[in-house]
Amino acid sequence: MHTRIAIIGAGFGGLGAAIRLRQRGQTDFVVFERAGELGGTWRDNSYPGCACDVPSQVYSFSFALNPRWTSTYSPQAEIWDYLRACADRFGVRPAIRFGTEVHCAYWDAAAARWRIETTQGGWTADVLIAAGGPLNEPVIPKLPGLETFRGEAFHSARWNHDAVLAGRRVAVIGTGASAIQIVPAIQPEAGKLTVFQRTPAWVMPRRERPLRAWEHRVYRRIPGAQRLMRALVYWQTEATVLAFLRPALMRVAERAARANLRRGVPDPGLREKLTPRYRMGCKRVLKSDDYYPALARDNVEVVTDPIAEVRPHAVVTRDGTEHPADVIVFGTGFRVTDLPIAERIRGRDGRSLAEHWQGSPQAFRGTTVAGFPNLFLLLGPNTGLGHNSVVLMIEAQIAYVLDALKTLDRKGIRALEPRPEVQARFVAGLDRRMAGTVWSTGCRSWYIDATGRNSTLWPGSTWAYRRRMRRFDPAAYREITT
Repeated sequence: MHTRIAIIGAGFGGLGAAIRLRQRGQTDFVVFERAGELGGTWRDNSYPGCACDVPSQVYSFSFALNPRWTSTYSPQAEIWDYLRACADRFGVRPAIRFGTEVHCAYWDAAAARWRIETTQGGWTADVLIAAGGPLNEPVIPKLPGLETFRGEAFHSARWNHDAVLAGRRVAVIGTGASAIQIVPAIQPEAGKLTVFQRTPAWVMPRRERPLRAWEHRVYRRIPGAQRLMRALVYWQTEATVLAFLRPALMRVAERAARANLRRGVPDPGLREKLTPRYRMGCKRVLKSDDYYPALARDNVEVVTDPIAEVRPHAVVTRDGTEHPADVIVFGTGFRVTDLPIAERIRGRDGRSLAEHWQGSPQAFRGTTVAGFPNLFLLLGPNTGLGHNSVVLMIEAQIAYVLDALKTLDRKGIRALEPRPEVQARFVAGLDRRMAGTVWSTGCRSWYIDATGRNSTLWPGSTWAYRRRMRRFDPAAYREITT
């Protein structure tokens, strides 16, 4: 079967692309979704306490504001409902092929189109949009003896809702963005909760509050009111990028984070364990009002000695201590800089994205890649954020893709790909700008790829990125006419 545009993934990126295409009158597209329902990250992550750590007002499509958020930070179930409602409201659900995983996509130079092999058969497409996202393949560390564990063991993104936690000994491995939500949520019911921490995180107050009934009424009845609030929240959040770009400014935020730690943890010994030794922002900054108080409870222990092995009923640390466990929860993140989809997409020379990247993902404007005609990545290399909503980046990329499609039609050409020298200059410029930021102050984080580059984050403001992406730039591209 043939379609003009094939989209991989039905999360924020894939849905946003499908909706915008349909709004422009384009109906010749299909969305491949390997799961049985849409939603991406917000479908997969249903662990207790799961919620967004970006303010609700900016964590939605600009063309589909939601006046019904119940809190200043949206819980997972509401975001998932929002995405499903958007698919129905804008009529793109019929275009989604659920239960269809893409095994391979390769560029057929002779036909000037993509050939796509899926679990439901083969397709061809003139344009391929890869919107799988960076947070969809969980990482579980290869701990010696893990296969011998006799209790329940699962990743936070594959939460086992049948697992009984009440009164049991639960081990949480990892102290990142998922774990700081899981720990307060399950602490009251667990008999004993052991939290294994490799590196302490900087945790800022979340200051979450419910949205009031009068706010909902105003947003429903005065459309401009919510757009104004979104703008205020956006610029307030956007201003924080200055501290990420000028690390010395982070000292002010560090004082607030230390005060947050003192308020939540009275015990000086535990506070010492939880105090970071690196510049704030080098790793992801976390937000919570209840994480520290949960760690201070009598049934919680924070363990900082590295894990040596897992035994049938315990996690054993390097000092030889056995920590009994009935359940193990892994809050250990995702494959971000070695995306599995990169192994499945092959360009003009027959090599995969992974082979081209060799451990360090690179793309022009984080969206297109030399040697891969008519391929567009949503949330590709260096489009992640440490300070604001990635939905803003997704929408900027979608606008760029739509303008590229218009260019193809206007010029009557088959395909476009960025010129290698243009892509190289762009990436070199990113690396130069990254050098002076907080992300280059030396800590170990999931932003850094196998070669030591930060190939995950955009080293600047969302405003600057969106300005760059406002128009497609044909001069940066090589045209393929046959």
